[in-house]
Amino acid sequence: MRTATTPARSRPPVPQGRPSTRPARRTALAASLLLAAGLLTTNPPTAGAAPAPTPVTVTVNARAGLATVPATALGVNHAIWDANLGTDQTSDMLKAAGVRMLRYPGGSYADIYHWKDHTAPGGYVAPGTDFDTFMAAARRVGAQPIIIANYGTGTPAEAADWVRYANVTKGYGAKWWTVGNENYGNGHYGSAWEADHHPDKSATYYANLVVEYADAMKAVDPSIKVGAVLTIPGNWPDGITAGNDPGPWNQTVLSIAGPKIDFVDVHWYPGGTAAESLARVNHIPDAVWLLRQQIARYAGPNAARIDISLTELNVDQGRNTQPGALFLAEAYSELLQNGVFTVQWWNVHNGIDRVSQVAGHTDYGDFGMLSSGGCTSDGSVCQPPLNTPFAPYHGLSMMNLFAQPGNQFVRAGTDRPLVTAHAVRRANGEIAVLLVNKDPDNAHPVTIDYAGFTPSADAPTVHTLTNGAAGITTGQTGSATNRTLPPYSLTTLVVRPAEVVTGGPAAPRTPAVSAVTDRSATIFWPALPPQAGPPVKYEVYRQHGTVSEQLGETTGSSFTVGNLSPGTRYTVNVLARDTAGRLSWPSPPLTFVTGNPTGSACAVRFTKNNDWGNGYIGGVDIVNNDVNPIDGWTLTWTWPTTWQQAGSGWSGNWEQTGTTVTVTNTDDSRRIAPGGSTSAGFVGAYSGPNVLPTTFRLNGTVCTTL
Repeated sequence: MRTATTPARSRPPVPQGRPSTRPARRTALAASLLLAAGLLTTNPPTAGAAPAPTPVTVTVNARAGLATVPATALGVNHAIWDANLGTDQTSDMLKAAGVRMLRYPGGSYADIYHWKDHTAPGGYVAPGTDFDTFMAAARRVGAQPIIIANYGTGTPAEAADWVRYANVTKGYGAKWWTVGNENYGNGHYGSAWEADHHPDKSATYYANLVVEYADAMKAVDPSIKVGAVLTIPGNWPDGITAGNDPGPWNQTVLSIAGPKIDFVDVHWYPGGTAAESLARVNHIPDAVWLLRQQIARYAGPNAARIDISLTELNVDQGRNTQPGALFLAEAYSELLQNGVFTVQWWNVHNGIDRVSQVAGHTDYGDFGMLSSGGCTSDGSVCQPPLNTPFAPYHGLSMMNLFAQPGNQFVRAGTDRPLVTAHAVRRANGEIAVLLVNKDPDNAHPVTIDYAGFTPSADAPTVHTLTNGAAGITTGQTGSATNRTLPPYSLTTLVVRPAEVVTGGPAAPRTPAVSAVTDRSATIFWPALPPQAGPPVKYEVYRQHGTVSEQLGETTGSSFTVGNLSPGTRYTVNVLARDTAGRLSWPSPPLTFVTGNPTGSACAVRFTKNNDWGNGYIGGVDIVNNDVNPIDGWTLTWTWPTTWQQAGSGWSGNWEQTGTTVTVTNTDDSRRIAPGGSTSAGFVGAYSGPNVLPTTFRLNGTVCTTL
């Protein structure tokens, strides 16, 4: 996929049978989103001035804690074809943008790169890009390295020698090592862009070699972290089983290599138009949730220790213009608040590609966030001078101003799809709010409501990145509760508290859950030590959107919650309150899913077969556990997401309204005798993470799930 003259990221081609994203005009899609948000009207215009637009309501809930920003959060990719990899100017610009992690030696090149002689047979290696030069640059930036060991054309011994050189000979302390790049792209599933010289291209073979790599590398330095390559749920080839593997790529790799690895590494290129890429950020929470479910199910004992990195991220449209900046800020925020330990843009420098006009500005189709200073092959269009920042660089700089290591993300949201919000709470009591206006044409006034936090009447510090701007502007203006967001903009407000509260209890540590049933669960956490400020009580809150719903309180360190709904995902925090009424920060979040009744008059088995990447053959088996026959039945379930569908079906009458699926009996299947069963099938479809339903109701009764 890469050549010496035009390096590009390891972009997988659309596999046969996988539909490509239908292009759409940005203005048309933006208008449809505006209409859905109620921002467009079909009423005839009236005389006089147009009415002011209704403000967007933003809610920030400081009690609803999410993940803490890690020291490795903000990352980018370096590549060995980039002759500017080690220059002081490049390193200083990355440092100024807050980069804390750098990946090397560069995407698919990693699977042809041999570090000892600094060669990549079949590819271009620029001068001044060897490993020692990279490490010197990383140290100047102040970033930790994450290194890709050559799986495609390398060996475990070669990788172990690299660890020895890096950490024993040179003392670099390189902690993070991934085995390979996008190794599912080796032809095993039909599409081949990743080098793989092994006789067996299966997921099984890769997983077994990951075990050998991990053993060899950790024998040299037991302190390192070794990662395996997975695919992010909802993206090809997720769900597809090939050859003699026991299951899809992720399942197979985790089942074999899970006990040996410390993290999993995924990539995400959402594709589509600028508006479509921005909308697909909504897939992230479910994608990360599914990935964690796969890890927990397949990776063996103590699977919770396995972290997640996302080391390649970019868009198809607007790579160098404002859509790229908006997407970067949105995606980094969403991934980090869901606990991913590093997010890395692809890449620092790459090169000019398809030139177009996007959002009123020239886009060079360049995956790099800094200009390479090159021209098209015919010389008709040239980029700005070397290292001129493109919009995503400013988006990364905004992330550095917004979410700093040690900050805790808290829940934030809005009532309009074209304006989104993220928020963090800082140790000094400040709240930082990132506001994203995804409307390319219109400014939007916003009102900001705070829960669990009282803002100061002083003007907040305001950082703004507008469409086409050469950088971020900073000032201290306006109020913490009202703001007008320019079109296609990023705005960060840093809001001081009305009162700085000293003392008070420390935040409880991460809670856990046990005894989960269909209606209850026991939540427990480590009791705070006396020196942390002994609490009078602990309070347990559920995150219900941006609202914290108190489930109960206790003076102990566990609490059993009742009256829960079957098959429902709950995210909770624990907070401590002391004798003065001071409330701690929220604990890290705990997410769990309630079960279904163990004894019910009915049982349902949901099956998924022959998954082809965006669809499958689904089925439901219905069992009558009652002593009486069933004479006519209606089965219902609700999809967990809006991008899932039950298409044509058989052996039942199928209907979907919104996310609710209803299946009724046919004449042949109307009667189910005691202990008997019937089955129906359908064609399922999905265009994002495919979170399967777990709760089914037959004639209104919640069934046992088989």
